[in-house]
Amino acid sequence: MTSQQEESSRVWTLVGLGLALFSLPIVSEVYHYVVAARTAQNTVLRELVILVLVAVLLYIVRRKEQLGWESVGLNRPKLGNTALWILLALLGVAVAITISLGAIHLFGLRFGSADAKSFEALPVWVRVLIFVRAGIAEEIFYRGYALERLPTFIRSRWIVAGLPLVIFATFHYNQGAGGVLIAFLTGAVMTAVYLRKRNLWVNMITHFLVDFIPNIILPALTRG
Repeated sequence: MTSQQEESSRVWTLVGLGLALFSLPIVSEVYHYVVAARTAQNTVLRELVILVLVAVLLYIVRRKEQLGWESVGLNRPKLGNTALWILLALLGVAVAITISLGAIHLFGLRFGSADAKSFEALPVWVRVLIFVRAGIAEEIFYRGYALERLPTFIRSRWIVAGLPLVIFATFHYNQGAGGVLIAFLTGAVMTAVYLRKRNLWVNMITHFLVDFIPNIILPALTRG
């Protein structure tokens, strides 16, 4: 790769980092300001917009940076090892949530979104779409891409690990201080898991299950 190509790749990496770190908060803010009431139609539109942004980022990886899928942790996984680490990640996230809920109760932190009822009123398939999108987009943006590309510009491993985590947690501000705390601690677990295994499949599947099980499976079992 020539110096001109390397410089072009660095520019595209900066574009990719901007997309990875800030596109989700921007889309969410625009959605909340533009949409008067959450409906299945406008929610699906938002999710599709975010998935298009994921596709744009992956295009940058392959065509502009000219790197392989392994450069964002999307290498071919070993099924047994991946399943084991999903279980370990779920355990770690469960501990993080337990600690967070304890702190929320102890300090009386606000936790919960103002539009929680409108979310619960969405059809099940729309909520599942949201969880799938969250598992894919948030892990590719804040773990797979950000953690792999920030070292190009930042030497400190602590800043590389902490910057996406802080942005990711702050992005959950509409759920109150409690929501930010949960996002920070669970995000810390997911960051640690990714840095240990460099297997984004573990992160994406774990993230999906953490949303899907308590919001879809457990309520269905309770009703049953």
